[in-house]
Amino acid sequence: MNDILNISRRGLLQGAGALTLAFAIPSDILAEAAKKLPRNLERNANLASWIRVHADGKITLLIGKVELGQGTVTAAAQIAADELQIDINRLDVISGDTFEGPNERTTAGSGSAPGCFPAVHQAAAEVRHILVHMAAQKLSVEAGSLTVLDGVISDGAQSLSYWELVDGLNLNVEPTGEAELISIDRHKYIGQSVPRFDLPAKITGQPIFVQEMHPEGVVYGAIARPPTYKSSLVSADFGPIEAMEGVLKIVRNGSLLGVVAKRQEQAWAAALELSKTAHWNVQSDLPGHDGIFEWLENADSEEKELVNEGSQDVAVSRVVESTFYRPYQMHGSIGPSAAIAKLGTDGIMTVHTHSQATFAAADTIAEFLGMEKGKVHCIHTQGSGCYGHNMADDAAVDAAWLASNMSGTPVKLQYSREEEHKWEPYGTAMMMKARAGIDDNGDVVTWNMEIWSTPHSTRPSGQARRVLSARYIDPPLEMDKRKDGGPPNYAAARNGIPLYKFENTRVSTHFVPEMPIRVSAFRGLGAYANAFAIESFIDEIAAESNADPLEFRLRYLTEQRAVDVLKKTAEIFGWDNWEPKKNIGRGIAFAKYKNLHAYCAVAVEAQVTPRNGKVRVLRIASAADCGHLVAPDNVANQIEGGIIQSLSATLKEEVKFDNTSILSTDWASYPILTFSEVPPIEVELINRPGLPYLGTAEASQEQVAPALAAAIYDATGARMRRLPFTPDRVKKAIKG
Repeated sequence: MNDILNISRRGLLQGAGALTLAFAIPSDILAEAAKKLPRNLERNANLASWIRVHADGKITLLIGKVELGQGTVTAAAQIAADELQIDINRLDVISGDTFEGPNERTTAGSGSAPGCFPAVHQAAAEVRHILVHMAAQKLSVEAGSLTVLDGVISDGAQSLSYWELVDGLNLNVEPTGEAELISIDRHKYIGQSVPRFDLPAKITGQPIFVQEMHPEGVVYGAIARPPTYKSSLVSADFGPIEAMEGVLKIVRNGSLLGVVAKRQEQAWAAALELSKTAHWNVQSDLPGHDGIFEWLENADSEEKELVNEGSQDVAVSRVVESTFYRPYQMHGSIGPSAAIAKLGTDGIMTVHTHSQATFAAADTIAEFLGMEKGKVHCIHTQGSGCYGHNMADDAAVDAAWLASNMSGTPVKLQYSREEEHKWEPYGTAMMMKARAGIDDNGDVVTWNMEIWSTPHSTRPSGQARRVLSARYIDPPLEMDKRKDGGPPNYAAARNGIPLYKFENTRVSTHFVPEMPIRVSAFRGLGAYANAFAIESFIDEIAAESNADPLEFRLRYLTEQRAVDVLKKTAEIFGWDNWEPKKNIGRGIAFAKYKNLHAYCAVAVEAQVTPRNGKVRVLRIASAADCGHLVAPDNVANQIEGGIIQSLSATLKEEVKFDNTSILSTDWASYPILTFSEVPPIEVELINRPGLPYLGTAEASQEQVAPALAAAIYDATGARMRRLPFTPDRVKKAIKG
């Protein structure tokens, strides 16, 4: 690992007679060959950017999506192995390298499966197609008479291997989109749970996370942060800091201060002392966490009507109204963000980063440093903790900035726990007001929901003005005015439109462009809060109508796949046979992520202690339909992981801040779920062979909060409408 910064582009390209290729596939992934290329392949329509075949019997798969712990690299390899008809152990995978592979943009939004996987399918199919036809020509036989087994092409009497066909191949061409895919019945790896490529190193403690890498000759950087968001530097005395042990250099640009030292702890100590002794202008104009929802409702906003079907002015017997609240919540990455950067003698800035968007990160760094875009080489290196826009991109920019002042020397920058907690971009606060009219039979006649939200993404996307340090340089780069996306799959509106079919439905958003504290993409964006509101409100209407919550949902669902996951969840939970117990309740909830991707339902059994408001989740059951399954065990793991993360956010997580700065600066002031609090979780998957991949990672993020809220109500009669469900809030709700 000590030479990670000394690997050249040429070195990576070298390999005994390397051959590169790539290909295309339809949106209906496993249907017959399509004439149109899948989107990610169409954007990177050069076969040489996807696959390389080597004379030594190895094949390299290159993808733009990256490994965040969700198993994407292994799943992509499973697909490539099946389509190439080779043993999976022949495959090496390079992902997220801006000098080496296709630009598949950001790894986010459960987009790897529907985006990357079809491209890999068709890419590998076309490689096989090209090689088989080359073999047919050399063997003087019809291509249709040949079969492939682990890269050996044969007609039964004579054979050639892929590796023997490397010389003379030119795959620097566009894909055709016409190569036929391997039929499902011939899949060896797709649909099976194979060992993940990334797990052995993690299990044996090898240093594969950027946080634990220390290349030869490395020095360490740190940023001297101001006291608050809107602080500016008045003056600073560098003399005492430069005299501190191990300090090599202090770097300044406007109000941005950085330190480079021989050891990490020396850099942190010097940066902290510099921050404390510098003189800053400080502003105190934040609304505070207790006042955020009042501020949100009264702030200038842009109203957008997402759905308006039927009429809200119809006769109803009763009206049900509720308001739901989601606070700012942080990613809380277990490993604070880090990066390693080196400015080479060739003028190339090489950055090892755990950014979810390495290509955009490279452009962002180039703009921040005033370099040519092609001069920044970002290599995705796994990080400990992610899912959403944490400080990975900030760390990459800060490390590169310091490295630009230490030419030829690798600089590692890793934030402290307090720095990550205090300065990361949080998941935004939201408020949802719901109103429904019901008739004498308890049926829903009208549905109306209004959503208040600030932006959900300030990912750099190649723009330096969106990284943290940009606001402190001279002249400062001001954040651009963010816009909300449209329904049903983006930002504040995500999952805001109910999939339940009501005759008269209206949904609207009140989008507040201003961001009093820093926010960006938190797992699921607006889906977590919107599904909490919709599903909780469904439960309230069901109770008002004296209806079973499961039956009430099924009454209004028209998509059979949605019905299937709800019924399967109820079955494995034992909904029909469940016996009420004192202070123990149950709840169930459903969502289809983005209203476009995976279907998932979650059922929860929970126990509440009324005297102190403590909630103990006893067990959780879930069923999911993610389309065609590549790696079932991995998909189940992702459903479980989403449930656990969502449970943590639902029970504990809330960013606290006053009128000046962030108060949640450690695990004591921002607690997360502990191992002992994780309940038994049972997951069943509904496989849909031949149907499109729907994506998994965020499929179970939305259902936990409303299911748990329903279980608390079932146990105590208390409605929980504000997240998180802390003991104090639960006790207050019980007391009325």
